[in-house]
Amino acid sequence: MTKPRSPDPDFEARVRHSFAEQRAMALLGASLGAVAPGEIDVILPFRDDLTQQDGFLHAGIVAAVADSACGYAAHSLMPAAARVLSIEFKLNLLAPAVGERLEARGRVIRAGRTITVCRADVVAVTGATEKLVATMTGTMMTVI
Repeated sequence: MTKPRSPDPDFEARVRHSFAEQRAMALLGASLGAVAPGEIDVILPFRDDLTQQDGFLHAGIVAAVADSACGYAAHSLMPAAARVLSIEFKLNLLAPAVGERLEARGRVIRAGRTITVCRADVVAVTGATEKLVATMTGTMMTVI
């Protein structure tokens, strides 16, 4: 499969700048990891104040980082002036989200001019061990 190309040669700086403007991700303590055309990783260190009653990261927190990973994967393939907006997603929670950190790995499945479909796999990482805890399919819209 051919790797996607961004129409914006400065896509990485644009994606990182936009992510830095996200107050929600800052509030959660999430950061960007790898940034490539159509591929974005969002990293969230485990924090007790983000857990539900059983000590697992709350499903809403898992959804938020997966949504951002999908959104920025799509955004990386958009024109320089574009903004991105989530218009739909489905999240499957597969295992309790507990570990040293979560990594949400957003990947574009199909990029269109207006609508882009993405996937994010969310893994809980402890040392060298990873466990798949959630997967998301999201639909993102290009807003100009």
